[in-house]
Amino acid sequence: MKIVLQRVSKASVQVNGETVGEIGKGFLLLVGITHTDTMADVHYMTEKILSLRVFEDVEGKLNLSLQDISGEILSVSQFTLYGDCKKGRRPSFTNAAKPDVAEKLYHAFNQRLHKEGVKVETGRFGAMMSVHLINDGPVTLVIETENGKYKER
Repeated sequence: MKIVLQRVSKASVQVNGETVGEIGKGFLLLVGITHTDTMADVHYMTEKILSLRVFEDVEGKLNLSLQDISGEILSVSQFTLYGDCKKGRRPSFTNAAKPDVAEKLYHAFNQRLHKEGVKVETGRFGAMMSVHLINDGPVTLVIETENGKYKER
């Protein structure tokens, strides 16, 4: 799994001009699934995202987690995170999971976050979406797993 996490003061996603997901302070997650991902990756990512301390405490230090601030999540599926641009001018998406596999893991990921008490809004899997956000900080992180563990770059 590969996730681009952006700390936001608010974010929303639209499909065909209709707002299908909207949050206040929290995380916008762009979520990519590759063909080797399993529930172990879902579990790792859930724990990692919920425990990241990237919100300021009273002293202005990044010491608080999403749960500490009662933050929200907007999760948007993003198969293009697995686009390979090494050859030619058109990305190859062979590293992205097939839609049926990716959709199951994407929904499992969002359900697991929700079960932990976090408000989770989503885009629409496989749809063309317009994502609007106000990046807070800006704080942007890329987190990637391989076989349920953090992938070193």
